[in-house]
Amino acid sequence: MTISLKPFTTFNIQATAQHLVQATTAEQLAAAWQQAKDQAQPVLILGGGSNVLLLDDFAGTVILNQIQGIDITENDEHWLLHVGAGENWHHLVSFTLEHNMPGLENLALIPGCAGSAPIQNIGAYGIEIKHVCDYVDCIELATGATLRLSAAECRFGYRDSIFKHDYQDRYAITALGLKLPKAWQPVLSYGDLTRLSPATVTPRQVFDAVCHMRMTKLPDPKVQGNAGSFFKNPVVSAATADTLLGMYPNAPHYPQPDGQVKLAAGWLIDRCELKGFQVGGAAVHSQQALVLVNIDNATSKDVVQLAHQVRQRVGDKFGIWLEPEVRFIGSRGEVSAVETIA
Repeated sequence: MTISLKPFTTFNIQATAQHLVQATTAEQLAAAWQQAKDQAQPVLILGGGSNVLLLDDFAGTVILNQIQGIDITENDEHWLLHVGAGENWHHLVSFTLEHNMPGLENLALIPGCAGSAPIQNIGAYGIEIKHVCDYVDCIELATGATLRLSAAECRFGYRDSIFKHDYQDRYAITALGLKLPKAWQPVLSYGDLTRLSPATVTPRQVFDAVCHMRMTKLPDPKVQGNAGSFFKNPVVSAATADTLLGMYPNAPHYPQPDGQVKLAAGWLIDRCELKGFQVGGAAVHSQQALVLVNIDNATSKDVVQLAHQVRQRVGDKFGIWLEPEVRFIGSRGEVSAVETIA
C-alpha cells in the first residue's frame, strides 16, 4: 500500500510514498529515520512541503516534521524566541506582531514551516533569516544526539546554508532560535515598501504592505499549486551587470557587499515574454514570472520541461543561466535541480 503525498506539498502534483510518519518530537523523528534505515529504505523529511518538486514516487519513508511550540524570553535589548521546526512560518510572523515583537514582518506570507527557514536562508524584501537567527537546534538522525549551531556555524548564503551541504543527510532541524531587537528599525528598500516613511511607519503597516504585495502578485497554493519562487535571483559579476544595464538601464539590480550584483530573475523571464507560457499542465504565472504554477493537473515532467524552456530562453537572450530555488526530490532523495533542467 502506498500513500499519496499530494496533500503534503504545495505544488499539488501526484506522487506517493511507501510509508508516512508524522513526528511531533525530535525523538519520534529520529526513531522513524532509524527504523527506515534499518529496513534499507530512503528517507525524506518534509515540513510544509512548500519548496519541493517531487519528480517521482518516493521509494521509502516520508517523515513530516510537526514539532510545535513557541517559547519567549527576553533581555534588555532583544526578544528571544525558541520556535519548534513544525510551526507554520506565517503564523509565527503574525504571532510576533500580535505580541509586539516586530522584526519578521518583511517575511510575511512565505509558505512553509520554521524548520525550513534556515535551510534555504529564506528572505524577502530586504530581510533574510540570517539577520534574525540566533541558533538552530538539530538532531543527529543516526544517534539521536542533539546539537545547537550558532548563526555563524550555519554558514548562511543566498538561499543556502550548511543544511544543504555537510548536514543535509545527517541532521534534521528541530527548532529555531530567533533574536528580535527591541529597538526596531524598518527595512523599506524593496517594492512598495519604498513608499513608506521610515519616520512614521509601524511594523503592522510593513506587514500589511508585504501581504498585499504577495497576495496581488503571487498565486495562492490552495488555489493554484506552486512552490513559490521557482528560480533564484542570479548574482553576477559587476561587469555582467554593467553589460545588462547598458542595454536595459531600468533593469532591477541590487549591488552586493562583495562587489557582485543581484538581478531579478522574474524581470529576466518577463523580458523573454514568457508570462503565461505553458508546457502540459504547468505554466509561468501570468502576473509573477518567477513562479511556475500547476494550472491543469501538471506532472513533474511538465514542470521540469517548463523550467528547462525558461532557463534556456533566459540564457540565450541574456547569457545568464538561472538556477532553481526549489529542491528536486527523486525516488530515493534529493537530486541536482540544475542538472535535471539543463
